[in-house]
Amino acid sequence: MNIIPLGVWGAYPPANGATSAFLLEEDGFRCLVDCGSGVLSSLQSHIDLHDLDALVITHYHPDHIADVGVLQHGVMIETLLEKRDRPLQVYAHAKDEDNFSRLQDGKYMKATAVSPEQTEKIGPWHVDFCETDHPVYCLALKFTDKHNTSVVFTADTAWTPNLLPFIEGSEMLISEASTYHHMIEQIPGHLSGRQAGQLAKETGVNRLLLTHLPNYGNPTDLVSEAEGVFSGEVTLADPAQSYFTLFSNGPKKGNF
Repeated sequence: MNIIPLGVWGAYPPANGATSAFLLEEDGFRCLVDCGSGVLSSLQSHIDLHDLDALVITHYHPDHIADVGVLQHGVMIETLLEKRDRPLQVYAHAKDEDNFSRLQDGKYMKATAVSPEQTEKIGPWHVDFCETDHPVYCLALKFTDKHNTSVVFTADTAWTPNLLPFIEGSEMLISEASTYHHMIEQIPGHLSGRQAGQLAKETGVNRLLLTHLPNYGNPTDLVSEAEGVFSGEVTLADPAQSYFTLFSNGPKKGNF
């Protein structure tokens, strides 16, 4: 599995940036995880819109869905130009009926409701879901590939023990780190770098990738916070890099 950060910021993007989102690739299948502010532009630095197969949405806050409307426009235009011959498959929860209904767009988008009670087959992966602790209903994601290697995205969440069994057994944890530990009480529904490190430690993952970063302070301090409790590899998600899952027979070539 090739994992490409398209944006790494929480709340809003800085100049020429994008909010937290990822492109996953395996066996020629391309899946976008969240589609917030600036993400559609970043996506097209890697693939053409007609090559995108699926979109998974964790929740309906603007920094995770702001570009969904323009993605719909792009898919429509590429379909009319006969560059696409299939609707974009979108996976999201239906707890918010208004936002979920907007994902159904005739022949251009087809939405499937997901929940923690079911596993979805999305391209080459089995995808599981877990409710997080956030002001709106939000789902963490676990992608498991044909090698039985799993990557978990926490999505947006405060510290919650409910995530521990969901993450256990995964190779990589991609965790939000929205603020610094001394400020955590001011940012409800989110994690500090230290708390992300604690999640990684308690679940036994090998690697921790931090995303959904604050627009203030020095984000490298989040790495130091996580390393204070987690002895594995920790790095900030970087849109200039790609990350690969590790298999039992060794890593693919690539970063991290």
